[in-house]
Amino acid sequence: MNVVQRNNVVLSGLVRGQPILFAHGFGCDQNMWRYVAPQFEDDYRVILFDHVGAGRSDQAAYDRGKYSSLAGYAEDILEICHELELRDVIFVGHSVSAMMGVLAAAEEPDLFAKLVLVGPSPRYLDDEGYVGGFAREDIDGLLESLDSNYLGWSGAMAPVIMGNADRPELGDELTNSFCRTDPAIAKHFARVTFLSDNRADLSRANVPTLVLQASEDVIAPIEVGQYVERQLPQAQLVILSATGHCPNLSAPEETTAAIKAFLATE
Repeated sequence: MNVVQRNNVVLSGLVRGQPILFAHGFGCDQNMWRYVAPQFEDDYRVILFDHVGAGRSDQAAYDRGKYSSLAGYAEDILEICHELELRDVIFVGHSVSAMMGVLAAAEEPDLFAKLVLVGPSPRYLDDEGYVGGFAREDIDGLLESLDSNYLGWSGAMAPVIMGNADRPELGDELTNSFCRTDPAIAKHFARVTFLSDNRADLSRANVPTLVLQASEDVIAPIEVGQYVERQLPQAQLVILSATGHCPNLSAPEETTAAIKAFLATE
């Protein structure tokens, strides 16, 4: 099975346009970009894909060793770019995929024209002089709950992650997305995600970058977005009026407008 099949790569937009590659976050699939990605089809070659273990990817390709760190997922991103012979790639990564994009750009900076990081976090755990948003006991409790009752955890956590309590259908969608993911893979991916520390990698991604930060986000608080902006060599931070960790679903118009404004700059 080739890379395109393995990652369920879907192409649309201008065949010869500049490529814009959208990457989804934990517990999701490429469907999370359905309100944003089509807005770029008139001007770009749009590429969507599912991480191995998610969506319609090849579940058999999931290798716990390879995906024991975010570097394995970054390797997949580079493989997709090479397979499709992409150049001057605009990478748009949501949540944990933002750091995958940073790692990919650090490895092959000449491949990427710009990065857009939506709700990025290089480390979820608080540390001395660093606000990640979670104490160690918080993460331990989260992972223990996830291990013991994945479906229950999904139903409880998805609405919290999504925010926008006045729009419960958004939380329901994220819950359903979590529940479609193989629990064994989701548990491993969650551990890799929430225990990752990629702070040292930020300075290696010397590519013009937009950091998109929701005004309220329990997963990646504003302090994290500010930290990411400071550590990246070429970054600008835009704080959206949107709330929650998934502005690509809860505020697609504002998210799209911010991305287009960034892409219009030199």
